[in-house]
Amino acid sequence: MSNLQTVILSLSVAYAVIGALLLVVLVYARLHWSLKAVAVVVTSTFYVVSFTEMRGLLGWASSDRMPSAFKLLQARIVEPHSLEGDPGSIYLWVEALDEDNRPSGIPRAFRVPYDDRLADKTHAAQNEIAAGHPQGGRAADFGGGDGSLIDMVREYVTPKTILETSGGDSSTGEFNAPPAGAQGAVFTPVPPPRMPPKDEQ
Repeated sequence: MSNLQTVILSLSVAYAVIGALLLVVLVYARLHWSLKAVAVVVTSTFYVVSFTEMRGLLGWASSDRMPSAFKLLQARIVEPHSLEGDPGSIYLWVEALDEDNRPSGIPRAFRVPYDDRLADKTHAAQNEIAAGHPQGGRAADFGGGDGSLIDMVREYVTPKTILETSGGDSSTGEFNAPPAGAQGAVFTPVPPPRMPPKDEQ
């Protein structure tokens, strides 16, 4: 069991205990039924919100949508492994760029489904970075993120042996067709930052 699975299992047990304690309190407390219902709804909402927000705090690569424009800092390609049922992933460490091509200074790790063409383009971008040529990209070339709470739960109740190995998102265990942008330009040289216009005197 991976560290992420252990964390999710621990949180699930902790939330179940809290829910059970809340149930005991509400059964024996002399409160109006509407107040009890509000307590249940608020607690349930807290479970979902805290779980989804905790994923970002743990430092795991996000499967959410990447920044609209970004600079590629580094990448790691994990090829599919049919024996282990791993569909493969491509991990990208990126830094958001503003409209003037200035970096935000806050790097973030993202995970996208493995695709042969995208892997080739990522490897080529790594070589360009090593040669001193910064590379960037756009979120539009990668599609939206697919890592929802339901998808995360589905991964842990679906045996990995039945996962697709010809491409997919390792965070969900579901097959995802490569984004349309993966067929075209995914990484391109990062243009220099646009300087603000000088004051005319």
